[in-house]
Amino acid sequence: MTAKDLKNALLQEAVQGKLVPQIASEGNARDLLEEIRKKKLSHGLDFPNGKSVKKKSKTETALAGSNPCDITEDEIPFEIPESWCWCRVGDIFQHNTGKAMNSSAKEINKSGAIRKFITTSNLYWNEFDFTNVKEMFFSDDELPRCTVTKGDILINEGGAYFGRTAIWNYGYDICFQNHIHRLRPYSQIERKFFYYIFYLYRNTNRMQSKGTAMPGLSSEVLHSTIIPLAPLAEQKRIVAAIEKFMPLIEEYGKKETELKAFNEQIGTLTKKAILQEAVQGKLVPQIAAEGNARDLLEEIKKEKAKVAGKASSTSFASKTRAKEFPPITDDEIPFDIPENWCWCRLGYICQLIDGEKVQNVNLPLLDAKYLRGKKQAEFLSVGKLAQINDLLILVDGENSGEVFINKEKGIMGSTFKKLIINKKLYLPYVLAFISMNKDLLRNSKKGAAIPHLNKDIFFGLLLPLPPLEEQKRIVAAIEKMLPLCEKLGE
Repeated sequence: MTAKDLKNALLQEAVQGKLVPQIASEGNARDLLEEIRKKKLSHGLDFPNGKSVKKKSKTETALAGSNPCDITEDEIPFEIPESWCWCRVGDIFQHNTGKAMNSSAKEINKSGAIRKFITTSNLYWNEFDFTNVKEMFFSDDELPRCTVTKGDILINEGGAYFGRTAIWNYGYDICFQNHIHRLRPYSQIERKFFYYIFYLYRNTNRMQSKGTAMPGLSSEVLHSTIIPLAPLAEQKRIVAAIEKFMPLIEEYGKKETELKAFNEQIGTLTKKAILQEAVQGKLVPQIAAEGNARDLLEEIKKEKAKVAGKASSTSFASKTRAKEFPPITDDEIPFDIPENWCWCRLGYICQLIDGEKVQNVNLPLLDAKYLRGKKQAEFLSVGKLAQINDLLILVDGENSGEVFINKEKGIMGSTFKKLIINKKLYLPYVLAFISMNKDLLRNSKKGAAIPHLNKDIFFGLLLPLPPLEEQKRIVAAIEKMLPLCEKLGE
């Protein structure tokens, strides 16, 4: 069980009256509701059918509290003790939203002043962030409706964080915008009790929202939301019990986060250790019959010389010919490898090319987001062609060095080049080596405004080269072991 699940389970027990025992001498929540009703009457409001003693505006009529007897059995989400009762948010709270933000400094023919006000960006779970507090004009007649005083409960209306709730416990007043709901109790209650109800409802999808593109909590929905009401003394005991357990849950959450990070680290470190063993020739045994990597490298050398001799200055082969690299010195060699292996530079067996230009086509743009499956295809008629099974490597941006195996014919994105690996090598082995060094490649990129892959470092990387058949056995062993690393990280 996660810390979040544990907290929700605790709060569910609390709002069902199972966290503390009921005490008969503490009375009945219906008596408390009647006291609230009397307070509402003193404000000209009453429960039944949203009616009031005095004439109200249409908005006040729409938001007037409803009688608990209007709550049907089908609406009740869970059982509560006999001494409790069900009510709606609007039954016990005077509820409204603040003023819409505007750029005008002052409204014509109205007295008032420029005042600070809080927005949804200032409101978090039971806390406020005053890093960026805005100002605008509030007229004198807007202040009663748009001012927060100590003890008010505030709830975010819109966006991804709709329902986020906090209690204003400061000794000064402040104004608030229209995307915040202000709940002001008509009579004495334990505000933290209701804060925990709203937290539970929001985090168990019981707080309904309106809208699809931008979810939001409408006034009508919040006002009519059904909540359990406990006797006042029991509300206080429940809050005390909750807050006795909360430090333990928070500590549990910290340990959970640490354990998750540790597991992820173990998985990553184990994967790195497996790859390191692989490129040192320690993952699988060497077999003499498989030959020597020096012979393989010599074959590649002869092939390159043959291609270079036949190529003209305008041929594709000439364009893709690898440049010469300095010899490998003993000081460069990072670790020992088996006798039948050898070292070579990555640039000796790899090339980076732009590909052939094409026009008058209608092919998908092969950029990183599309290749990762995170966006729909964007079709182009002109660009550099990439064929199925081409290797595309990112050379610009934060993920420089990441390699994709292309799955369809398309136009190569401007941040890509084709990666050509000599066909005498086993492709997955070379790709595993490049992936192993992705942090080095990413941290060695060049460029100011847009970072680039450092091609000198890429081509100069020392590749520990086994014989071809051993390359295949190494990859088979890696593919068998890496899923176990993924499980370690779960």
